[in-house]
Parts: sequence; C-alpha cells; structure tokens
Amino acid sequence: MKKLRPDVLISIDHEGGRVQRCRTDGFTHLPAMRKLGELWGVKNKSTGKTKYAAESAAQAMAAATACGYVLAAELRACGVDFSFTPVLDLDFGRSGVIGDRSFSRDPQITFALAKSLNEGLRLADMANCGKHFPGHGWAEADSHVAIPVDERSLDQILNDDAKPYEWLDLSLASVMPAHVIYPKVDKNPAGFSNIWLHSILREELGFEGVIFSDDLSMEGASVAGSVVKGAELALDAGCDAVLICNRPDLADQLLSQLKVSKAKRSESAHRLNRLMPESTALSWGQLQEEPEYCHAKGLLKQLNLIA
Repeated sequence: MKKLRPDVLISIDHEGGRVQRCRTDGFTHLPAMRKLGELWGVKNKSTGKTKYAAESAAQAMAAATACGYVLAAELRACGVDFSFTPVLDLDFGRSGVIGDRSFSRDPQITFALAKSLNEGLRLADMANCGKHFPGHGWAEADSHVAIPVDERSLDQILNDDAKPYEWLDLSLASVMPAHVIYPKVDKNPAGFSNIWLHSILREELGFEGVIFSDDLSMEGASVAGSVVKGAELALDAGCDAVLICNRPDLADQLLSQLKVSKAKRSESAHRLNRLMPESTALSWGQLQEEPEYCHAKGLLKQLNLIA
C-alpha cells in the first residue's frame, strides 16, 4: 500500500480495553482507560470513598505513558501509522458505548492521563486524536445504532466535557467530533456543525490540528441522508477527512461522487501530513528486545494492568 501511495495515513481504532482491533499475533491486551483512572485514586473498601494522593497520580500517569508507548510501538511495527485515541469523554455513568473507555468523570484527571498517554504515543512517533468532541459521555444513546441527544447548555458542556480539549491545546494533534446533537447549541450533530467545529473548536479553543469525522456509516450520521451528503456536510462544517468504516461499497460511492475544492484538499492535506510518522519503525522482532518497550510492559505488568 505504501509503495503505491506513500502519502496514505494507515489508521486504526485501537484504544485498549474493548476497542482494540489487534488482539492476536502477540499484541499486548491493553487495559480499558478507566483502569488508569482508578489507579489515580485508591478506594477505601469500608467507607467507599476514593483517596487521591500525589504518588498514585504519578503512578497512573506513568502507566498511561507506558500504555501509549506500547500501543503505538506495536502498531508501527506492523505498518500502522496512526490510531484514533485517546477518548476524552467524561464518564457520567450514563453512556454504555463510552463507559470504561473513559479515563474518569473528572476533566482534570482525564486531561492529565490523556496528556501522559499522548506522550507515550509521541515517543513511538505516533500522533493522537482526542474524541468525541465536545463530549459523548452524557448522551445515553449509542451513536452506532441511534442518534444521541445531549440537552445540556453550551456553558455546561464547555465548563466540563470540553475542558480536556482546551487544556491539551497544542499537544492535541487531531480531534474527532461526536455524532451527537446538542440542541441548545445547534440542530446538527457536532460532526456536521459549523458552530461546533469552526466557531468553538477552531476559533474559541484555537485548535489548529486535523478534524476527522466519525464513521459516516453509523446511525448517528444518518440525519444527513446519504453518505455523500454526510461527507459534504462534514467537510463544509470544518472536517479535514471523513471516515467510512466496514462499508467498502459506501467508500466506493463516496470516492466516485464526492466533489471537494482544490483549496480545501490542499489545506486539509497540509494538516494531515503533520500526522505522518517521521522515523522508521522498528520491526516486530527488534521491538521485543528494545529496552523502552520492555520497561513499559514491565511497568504495566507490575501494576496488574496487563497479563
């Protein structure tokens, strides 16, 4: 593939936990991100209260960096350039599709652990993708099979769910918006909304990285009608690239029918090129002997996060 198109960013949805596409052939079974959040605080079994300490926070951040490094190094050893991670959604205990994919309910803990995981990705020369902007944790419906709605106000969302995006700032390489409708802000899902992607993400939060749509074959994107219309809406709203997953027939339709201006292509291609790894990846055999990789896996084993 790279010989034919060296500019193609080979990407995968590989977070750890239940969203880990590569599970065989020696891949490390990484923990769900909630495990890192739980490591941050120790729960007293008798009182049910969680105690937070500097030592446990530092340990959780080190584990997040190790997770990011192992995740990225293994993927890159197999020719994958990029993974759509980390999840920045807050865990309100409402969304089954998010659930343990989230680091924490606390935006500060989410920010700190995401930043640490991103550092691990960076050490393996992989960029990151914060998702699902501005937040999918409050909406109960699963956007894979329904159209979720979040009735909260803009201030509520910006002062809670969107804080990790604001705090990560320049360290955030790309963002994926949610297929969620926030009716007090816009009638369109965030991924089709110029208000969310341009006015808020680009202008108010100052984000200059890549914006990916979420999968346009999901039910949450069905409000657009056809997949071609969905792609047009996403690109017009501010997305640089649109995703079609598990539906090659729709991908073929999109490639044959979608019209994108030369200026838009050029601007988005410039952003996307920043996500490409700059270094040559280690082979799988070389990786197994690399000291940093062995140390990262050793730390995760010591903390009972991997087998």
